Amino acid sequence: MRLQRTAGSLRARLTAWSAVVIGTVLVVYTGGVFLFLRASLFEELDRQLHDEVDLSAAALSRLGDGRVARLGGSASGPEQIGYGLDVWNLDGALLYSEGSEAPNLPRPGAAAFQSELERVETIRSASSSAFRARSARVQLDGLPVLLRVARPEEPLLDELYEFLVAAALGLPAAVGLACLGGYFLAGRALAPVGKMAARARTITAERLSERLPIENSHDELGRLGTVFNDTLARLERSFDSLRRFTADAAHELRTPLTALRSVGEVALGESSTSVAPETVGSMLEEVDRLSTLVDALLMLSRAEGGHVAVRAERFELRELACDAAEYLDVLATERGQRITVGGAEAAWVRADRQIVRQAVLNVLDNAIKHSPHGTGIRIVVGRAADEAVLEIIDEGPGIPSEHRERVFERFYRIDTARSRETGGAGLGLSISQWAIRANGGSIEVDDATSNGTCLRIRLPLDEPGSGTESARQQHAAPSDIRH
Repeated sequence: MRLQRTAGSLRARLTAWSAVVIGTVLVVYTGGVFLFLRASLFEELDRQLHDEVDLSAAALSRLGDGRVARLGGSASGPEQIGYGLDVWNLDGALLYSEGSEAPNLPRPGAAAFQSELERVETIRSASSSAFRARSARVQLDGLPVLLRVARPEEPLLDELYEFLVAAALGLPAAVGLACLGGYFLAGRALAPVGKMAARARTITAERLSERLPIENSHDELGRLGTVFNDTLARLERSFDSLRRFTADAAHELRTPLTALRSVGEVALGESSTSVAPETVGSMLEEVDRLSTLVDALLMLSRAEGGHVAVRAERFELRELACDAAEYLDVLATERGQRITVGGAEAAWVRADRQIVRQAVLNVLDNAIKHSPHGTGIRIVVGRAADEAVLEIIDEGPGIPSEHRERVFERFYRIDTARSRETGGAGLGLSISQWAIRANGGSIEVDDATSNGTCLRIRLPLDEPGSGTESARQQHAAPSDIRH
């Protein structure tokens, strides 16, 4: 209901805004048309007055007694109604007048007698009617006179009034129709929002696979729906990952707990009152596996929650590789394996040495556990462009291409049975990936490797003497975990 009210108010606001905009445009347009029409009408009236001045000057003649008369008699007929013509000498004496309004027109001002140019002005008669008058100095048989022609402005003003009345009646109707059209169009435009809202209400944690309907992915609403669908897809992947993580963690914890229970029940069932050392050893072994698993889970949880501080220092990557190889040499020797470290160039990096060492130890331990007896494991340190590269290459069965993208997932194991036999829980590479990424690097499986496995670690180079400082501060120091 709240979404519907929001959509409704948005529709009303869009309609109101469209009405305001359209109404403003129409008012401005009507005002412009009114001004244009008024100017045109007055221009036409002024042109008629100019023609009448010329015609009157040609039709009037000076008589012998000094008076002025129209040749052929006075003008008569309908055109004389509301019309005024008068002729004045330059001393201000009226020489001639005709037209129904001539007696009511005021005497020309002094400026009209003094000016030699034509004058156009609005004057008012004795009855307060507005007249448009045009006056000019002309020669009548050698006598300079002031000739004035006047016509009423009332017909022109009536036309403008009629236009304003029509506009006043038409504008509200036009705005009303625009509102109805805008309301309808807003409803059509917002219909996809209603559909997406209705579908969104049905999406729950159990139905994250559903998506919002998108009618047109190229418009703004379509792009918004696409963003929401992408968000839902990420949420779905996160929920799936969380479900898998919960199930895998429960499964991994259940295995040693079951073993502990079995060993305890067997020990209680024996007739001897003392517990054999083998029983205690088995129980301690399972407890150690549980502790390692819990520590690894705690490490990942703290890392992803931003509670592990990354303290950078400058060190040489080949020296760290030798240290890791020496640390795990005993484990490799027990399996008849040999670890060699190669690389001619020094590769200096600035990172958290302990975190990077842990990542290398996890990858190297993984290589030892999954390589056959009597094989070799090579650590090669080098440089590529502006990166330091550390490769750990074993002679094991390798990683099939369909598994290479998932080996860094938590609890993911290609061979579950073998991994449990070697004590692995499927968290080592996940921790390594976090450790390298936390230091600005990357870790990957070499797709080009056909025999064995090659895991490649890349870190930004820090050339000697550069003095580059980089610290990634979060909240706590990392635990030393190898799994």
